[in-house]
Amino acid sequence: MNKTSGAGASVTKEPDNISGILWALLSTGLFATVAAMAKFAVTEYHVLQILFFRQAVVFLSSLPSITRSFPQSLKTRHPGLHAVRLVGAFVALSASIWAVAVLPLTTAITLAFAQVFFVALLSMRFLGEAVGVHRVGAIIVGFIGVVVVMQPSVDGLINFDAVIPVTGALGAAFAVVSVRKLSQTETTATLLLYQALFVGVLAGVPLFWVWTTPDLAGLILLLAMGVLATIGQWVAVKALRLGEASVIGNIQYTQLIYAAVLGFVLFDEMPNVDTLLGASIIIASALYIVHRETLRKKG
Repeated sequence: MNKTSGAGASVTKEPDNISGILWALLSTGLFATVAAMAKFAVTEYHVLQILFFRQAVVFLSSLPSITRSFPQSLKTRHPGLHAVRLVGAFVALSASIWAVAVLPLTTAITLAFAQVFFVALLSMRFLGEAVGVHRVGAIIVGFIGVVVVMQPSVDGLINFDAVIPVTGALGAAFAVVSVRKLSQTETTATLLLYQALFVGVLAGVPLFWVWTTPDLAGLILLLAMGVLATIGQWVAVKALRLGEASVIGNIQYTQLIYAAVLGFVLFDEMPNVDTLLGASIIIASALYIVHRETLRKKG
């Protein structure tokens, strides 16, 4: 349905949430598939080599946007903030690959959702977003869900493997908050160029010591991961353009369903009770944050 505001007014397209949801379901499916492929790839190749191939594909897909604005796209007013974003993105991407190597697929993806709560906390501190009792309460409940999935032992120690995706979630949160800030002054081409180039360099420099020459099957696997991840990013953007962000954002949690199915079919994994309980707490808490934000904006 279209709406207009008076004669001769421009036509504003209503959000198409159904189409947006379908595209978002495809996006989360692609990301879960890439995570499952990484679980195979990491048995043969170093985390940084996998990340390098992924970033190489992202860089190539971004070339049209980058070249149109080059060399202006290199100019930035906030090199320090770019550095924070790039380190955060590097930690997030590396940890996401490492996590699926040492944890069941569903557990790794569940713990990565801690990003929602880290973003909320960092947004309060660095973006000046309002702090209310409802948001603070939801964040605390969400972290309880994360701790449940991390399964602390009786002596109070937490499984180190479970810390890996949580660290990645923290890195992703720093990257997200940095992008929110940078997007106010930087062009899309600049954001694309810095991440595609410098995260690839951070992953590529150590390859001199950890490189494993892939055979044909390995090369296809590494490139396919990069292609599917890149398609997933573009599809996710399309979903957000079609539907409302508050609706589309909630679809990301279906990645747990994809992960559970792929984990069972490909790796004979069954989510344990702690993972299921923690995932339920995390999702409920995150949805409550979204609900409160929607009410606040309407008010």
